[in-house]
Amino acid sequence: MNKTELITCLSEETTFAKKDVTRVIESFTRIIERTLKKGEKVSLTGFGTFLISRRPARRGINPSTKERINIPAISVPKFKPGKGLRELVRSV
Repeated sequence: MNKTELITCLSEETTFAKKDVTRVIESFTRIIERTLKKGEKVSLTGFGTFLISRRPARRGINPSTKERINIPAISVPKFKPGKGLRELVRSV
């Protein structure tokens, strides 16, 4: 499902206009982005948690030249599903 399909489904299920649903979805994603950028997490009980995971610096190998390279530390967004979502998907 992509964003357009999600907006259509939410519009049909809630009877809100697609324009309004689009604004809510865009606001939702902006708020999550802002919160993660501040280093905080977003928890939706029963659904899951959006958080930042820190990958430490490490040594790697360039596959084309076989040269050893240094890979810098990086922060990446992560989603940890909640118990309810895990159990729901487990039976699929």
